Amino acid sequence: MPASQKAMLHCVLLGFLLSCVGYFVPEHNCEASEFTLQGDVKIGGIFPVHSAGDLVIQSSPVALECLTQPFLMQGYELFQVMRFAVEEINNSSTLLPNVSLGYEIFDFCTDAQNFPSILNLVSHNGRIKVRGNQKDNRHNVVGVVGPFGSSESLTIAPLFMMNLIPLISYGSSSYTLSNKLIYPSFLRTVPTNKDEIQFIVQIIQQFQWNWVAFIASQDEYSQDGLDLFRKTIQDTSICLASVHELNTKSNFEDILHKIDSLGINVIVVFSLEDDARSLLKTAIRINLRPKVWIAGDAWSMDPILSEDPEIKKVGTILGITMNNMGLPGFEDFVYRSRFKDEADECENCMNDTDEQICNQACENCTSIKTEEIVNNNPTFSFSVYSAVYTLAYALHNALNCTNTSCSQVEDVPPYLVLQYIRKSNFTLQNRQIKYDANGDPPASYAVVLWRPETDPFFLTVGTYDTYPTVQFTLIKNLVTWYENRSVPFSNCSVECEAGFARVQNSVHKCCFHCNKCTVNTYINTSVSLYTCASCKVDEWSEEGSTSCIKRTIVYLYHSEPLSVVFLVCAASFIVLSITITVLFAINYNTPVVKSAGGNMCFLMLVCLILSNIGVFFYFGVPQPADCVLRNIFFIFFYTVCLSCMAVRSFQIVSVFKMAAKFPKIHSWWVKYNGQWLCLAVYSVLHLIACWTWLQFGMPKPYNDTASFKDQTILSCDIGTVVTSILAWLFLWFLSVVCFCFSYMGKDLPKNYNEAKSITFSLVLFYLGWIAYFTAYIVSRGQYVQLLNAVAQLSSSYGIIFSFFIPRTYIIVFQPNKNTQAYFQTKIQTYTQTISRM
Repeated sequence: MPASQKAMLHCVLLGFLLSCVGYFVPEHNCEASEFTLQGDVKIGGIFPVHSAGDLVIQSSPVALECLTQPFLMQGYELFQVMRFAVEEINNSSTLLPNVSLGYEIFDFCTDAQNFPSILNLVSHNGRIKVRGNQKDNRHNVVGVVGPFGSSESLTIAPLFMMNLIPLISYGSSSYTLSNKLIYPSFLRTVPTNKDEIQFIVQIIQQFQWNWVAFIASQDEYSQDGLDLFRKTIQDTSICLASVHELNTKSNFEDILHKIDSLGINVIVVFSLEDDARSLLKTAIRINLRPKVWIAGDAWSMDPILSEDPEIKKVGTILGITMNNMGLPGFEDFVYRSRFKDEADECENCMNDTDEQICNQACENCTSIKTEEIVNNNPTFSFSVYSAVYTLAYALHNALNCTNTSCSQVEDVPPYLVLQYIRKSNFTLQNRQIKYDANGDPPASYAVVLWRPETDPFFLTVGTYDTYPTVQFTLIKNLVTWYENRSVPFSNCSVECEAGFARVQNSVHKCCFHCNKCTVNTYINTSVSLYTCASCKVDEWSEEGSTSCIKRTIVYLYHSEPLSVVFLVCAASFIVLSITITVLFAINYNTPVVKSAGGNMCFLMLVCLILSNIGVFFYFGVPQPADCVLRNIFFIFFYTVCLSCMAVRSFQIVSVFKMAAKFPKIHSWWVKYNGQWLCLAVYSVLHLIACWTWLQFGMPKPYNDTASFKDQTILSCDIGTVVTSILAWLFLWFLSVVCFCFSYMGKDLPKNYNEAKSITFSLVLFYLGWIAYFTAYIVSRGQYVQLLNAVAQLSSSYGIIFSFFIPRTYIIVFQPNKNTQAYFQTKIQTYTQTISRM
């Protein structure tokens, strides 16, 4: 029979004999070593006093005896912290004043073969009730402190969740356990992996690294950290360049060589202690180039690695650890427990009515030196201490305790204790103890720098707290890098200069080359590092800009000197045209006025005045009405004026040259007032063309941002090209016709010869508009618009000065030439000249 089964059989036989002896001897209570303590209310404890190595496949359903496994000093030290906390509470005069707190502690060395211990905690008198009202169920304990690891918690938690027995872990940080739908009575006194990963990411960002490796073990704690790290860096510039999950078959040397070959200088090791030790010892052995190692809290203050004299060869180690809190009186407690009179203890038994329970034994534990316990890594000591006090305060409230007494102790159901735990809010060692809706405490981390051959070995260089608000601090000048270098470079690509955008050239977003932002674009690194954003319509930028500049708004101001000069000229033209109109009206019956066209000359003058009304709408900020009125007045009324000149020229040519040759046509022209009929038809057709332009392609305000990089020119477009060309085509066609008729009458009598005046006005018309179109093609400044208005005004001035001013001069200064006799003499002279030819 195996030795373990023999030991269990001996326990059963011993328990049976003691139960029998109980009938004949007085009752005697004894404690099974340090694992149990009688009290009015009992709590449970689960600690890894021993740690199981590689398990083997079982052939029979036998629980693993943890006593046979390697001893774990850290687990035993945490075990003592719970005993210390219970003793301190029992000695308190204000917390549970007349209630004694007992405990039932089990050595939990594996999550696979320790279920008898767990079932003992959820049972009552050796039975587990699975039917009936669950609120009436009784249990061996009202709450449990433990277990340590996340894998262990995920394995055993469902057994406690069924009846809402509070399970307060002092080391399980997996974020999965925050799901209250699955783990409603699970709480913890350590921050979650989510907080720790957030802290690690902030450290990486502080040193502007983005090319990192992540190494994890194949346990729940490490896998949860890896998943959280991947999620956390999704919206950052950090790239996970290499991921490795360690197991018993991992080749540490190949892993490290691969990381080094990728140029990675920052490695996050979020693994168990044993894996971290093997990894770093391999790095020392193969003489790996120094790196920056970011240690998870599982090994951030590992006593074995920190004592390795060659640990400095691996580079710089930054460890994430919980802020350690001292436990006053703990050393004295451990000292007393080491020298306690063994005669008062019973070896390997419960009491006289209970049989031996497995995994409540530890050989030679009481002989361990005090220094070995109190000098052990204290990272999780306060977590155990606060977990015990959480249960005590919840019981204090559940029993309606005051500072002097509590209500009569009855069976306190665990679910009631859980309700008070959720409301916990008390101060312990100057730290606030409370839990959020997920049963998680506020995070309080520190980052420690490993300093080999220096005292102290661990130097705190930063902190991370989430209560009352999130606060992150990192004192960079305290961090000394390997070989006294500056901050190590661990980036896939060199950062782009200002004004350059990243262009990703790999599956990793932090591997890129840089492109300079083009004109009218800029790079805003706070929004995107990969996109050159376009400037707004009213902004501009140079090539390689990081911001945009407001464009200067440019348009024709009324107060500009050129604008004032032009407006004076336009007003003068109208005054001059009105004056000529009045003068012609006074001298209406004179030969000069009749030779100028009679009634038609008044139509011409009115059209000239109206055609130039549009020039006053070129100034100020363009409005939709301004854009319409700028050209429509000129195009239509100037066309009517040219029509008058054309038919007038044709009529004179017809009288002097065509009447004799084509008498019928001339008589028809006279009979039906051909000049007015042609004028009316052409004007109506042009009016239709102008209406079509306004109806289907009306000019509208236009902000020109293309002509000048730093200006926005407020102007008007021409509307639809086809309709605008149709409207202008009537004007340009008529100008050509008018020019032809004037050429045909170049040899007419001087008083009726209008060839020179028409030619001069049309030449001025062509020159003005050619100058405008040339300037429009070459430059688009605000003065081009003024040149458009100048072309209109010059065209009108051309007709006034060439056609009306000479006649006005005769009327005013040469009245002798404004007689019927003078005109008759000129006609006779022209007739005699023609007859001689």
